[in-house]
Amino acid sequence: MAKKDATSPTIQVLKRSFLLLDLLASHRDPVSLKLLSEKTGLHPSTTHRILNDLVLGRYVERPQSGSYRLGMRLLELGNLVKERLEVRDAALGPMRELHKLTRQPVNLSMRQGDEIVYIERTYSEQSGMQVVRTVGGRAPLHLTSTGKLFLAQEDEQRVRAYVSRTNLAGHTANSITELSKLARELARVQQNGTARDNEELELGVRCMAAGIFDDQSKLVAGLSISAPADRMEESWLEKLKMTAAQISATLGYRG
Repeated sequence: MAKKDATSPTIQVLKRSFLLLDLLASHRDPVSLKLLSEKTGLHPSTTHRILNDLVLGRYVERPQSGSYRLGMRLLELGNLVKERLEVRDAALGPMRELHKLTRQPVNLSMRQGDEIVYIERTYSEQSGMQVVRTVGGRAPLHLTSTGKLFLAQEDEQRVRAYVSRTNLAGHTANSITELSKLARELARVQQNGTARDNEELELGVRCMAAGIFDDQSKLVAGLSISAPADRMEESWLEKLKMTAAQISATLGYRG
């Protein structure tokens, strides 16, 4: 039996979808259903069915009956990836310098829906952290310092919608699980320009975070320091803010 190519999709419809997307990407102008079917070797009815699903997902557009081109959803996703790569590239050097000063984990996180996702991290094995939050890990907005930065950017209606969706589920006895307490916390974040996690995600671990802004003055990420609760030093806050400002300036922020 032939060995399966580990780089090939295991689901046939995905493989066919990728073929169609690659073929559309090779043409500047809309491509006819007939040509797409011929070039991919797919039956016209199969080609039509897959393209219809891709149109529903906005991965493909149908400018006129019987012709197709790549859709705007791909541009949106591409911009998200580009943004993450740009932020990470700008942040990595300053993060390492901040880590040298604090000897505690320094995290770079971005918002994705109702969670933050860790996209980079600098840390030492000797940091004493109970849990190493790996790159790609996620956590609820209201339980994290960076997540609170993003929630503090929202108006009251959007915050209430977040509360409704998540029910403010808690992880520890310190977790904020009531709207009134969250509102007070977000007011402090707005006033200070920084945010804290006081053992709200994990007992024994505290965090402080400052925002990273792009050239459009949009909050795109948060930079945070995590430390065992008894080791967190207030003197790190100014260093954290300066590092976040440095990264923001690299991204074109002039605030």
